[in-house]
Amino acid sequence: MSRVQQLLQRWPFAFALLLALVLLVLNLLISPSFLSPQRLPATLSTLAPFVLVGFASTPAILSGGIDISVGPLATFINCFFVAILIPAGLGNWQVAAPLVLLLAAAIGAINGVLIAVLRLHPVVATTGMLFLLIGLSLTIAQNPIAAPDNWTEIFAGSVGIIPGALISIGAAALIWFGLRRTAFVSNLLATGESDISAFGSGVNTTAVRILAYSVGGLFAGIAGIALTAIVQSSQSSLATTYALLGLAAAVLGGTSLAGGRGGLLGALFGAICIYLLQQLLTASGVAPSLIQFAYGALLVVGVVLGATLLNPRLKKVRS
Repeated sequence: MSRVQQLLQRWPFAFALLLALVLLVLNLLISPSFLSPQRLPATLSTLAPFVLVGFASTPAILSGGIDISVGPLATFINCFFVAILIPAGLGNWQVAAPLVLLLAAAIGAINGVLIAVLRLHPVVATTGMLFLLIGLSLTIAQNPIAAPDNWTEIFAGSVGIIPGALISIGAAALIWFGLRRTAFVSNLLATGESDISAFGSGVNTTAVRILAYSVGGLFAGIAGIALTAIVQSSQSSLATTYALLGLAAAVLGGTSLAGGRGGLLGALFGAICIYLLQQLLTASGVAPSLIQFAYGALLVVGVVLGATLLNPRLKKVRS
């Protein structure tokens, strides 16, 4: 086994990190002001939904499942906030923020129950939730509805010298950091690696999976807030786009679709790669349809890498 392959297996996010650096250099060559201090808050705010839907996809994959409904969940939260809460006079952050985050976590928990308790296949359960959320979003906001001035705007700008996007991304990262200080993450990885072995070791795999989907839903709720910050309107049409982006960011960052290996750091670098590729293609005048093709290509690349070069289980089989 080559040293490069050993490095990639030790740090699965390394490929996404290297690709992100290459794409960053290319973006700077085309647009030298890409990372200028004046543009940085806007750049990071546009990046934030990419990162957060990648975060939202990760816990379910680590548990050995998959959740393709996190993108539609983020757009549903966006539509729910703009089209329902604000007109009802519930748009202030003290009420709206806890409400949308609890709602998002509850929807994630429903996915977890369908999969861990009712034993539905993750693809079937989350595809059903995907269509349900898209339908709800279109029902409450079929056409874009402009949002009045509201508290989410800070996440598209700066809070003092701190870009607002770092607050939304940092909130999700802090939640995950807190969970890592408990037994949850180690139990999650053990469940994804082998649920039978984890169960035999005393892990409540059902509770772990439900919590994994709940955390993913919570992160999708934060993504919905970050999305609202940059569009300041309801955007139900973005549901399918973010469904693909979240999955692509996670697997490109080294999270194995077989479960049990990966993390948010890889999803971060994977999301950065997708964002930088989008910016590069847009600046080069590439048609939007080809940008969608590029998203799909990155997803395929991530899956192939995860099944081959980044998979340490192949070494065990060969040896």
